[in-house]
Amino acid sequence: LRPLYEALNRYVLLTGKVHTDDTPVRVLEPGSGKTRTGRLWVYVRDDRNAGATEPPAVWFSYSADRKGEHPQRHLSGYRGVLQADAYGAYDALYESGRFREAACMAHARLKIHDEHARRPTVMTNEALKRIAALYVIEAEIRGLPPGERLTARKERTVPLMQSLYDWVQEQMKTLSVHAEMAKAFTYMLK
Repeated sequence: LRPLYEALNRYVLLTGKVHTDDTPVRVLEPGSGKTRTGRLWVYVRDDRNAGATEPPAVWFSYSADRKGEHPQRHLSGYRGVLQADAYGAYDALYESGRFREAACMAHARLKIHDEHARRPTVMTNEALKRIAALYVIEAEIRGLPPGERLTARKERTVPLMQSLYDWVQEQMKTLSVHAEMAKAFTYMLK
């Protein structure tokens, strides 16, 4: 399967925008009968929301740990937009100048959503409502040409993002640094 694996890798990284994430997987420790945690690194090419007609694809790569050297090696020949969570290992990639960061709102939202599911408050509800307004704009502009999406984002999204940023800054003044919402907001701000 190596030729297929390599062809898929080339295809996914051929585009100018890639989404990446990693997920823990339990793997059998050879000879011990016990399991340990490895990582599956996921790289996604999918620009259908931007009106692209090329087929989407996903490339997976396994590693025994979560060291930053893995995405650095996986993406060594790539240049372009990298959409990822706030995992610090990606910082070296952005600092190289070969990558433009596209932070992942879904990851930021997830931490707030999880806290809302555990302990719903006016604050968690308001945060999710503000993020939902951003998602509505994205749904409305999905598939439009890049220039039209950019214009809509500048006119409609930027003010909402600034308002969200200002609101989060105000909320942070009321929270202990140890509060789960403070952690979620800190992650979002990063």
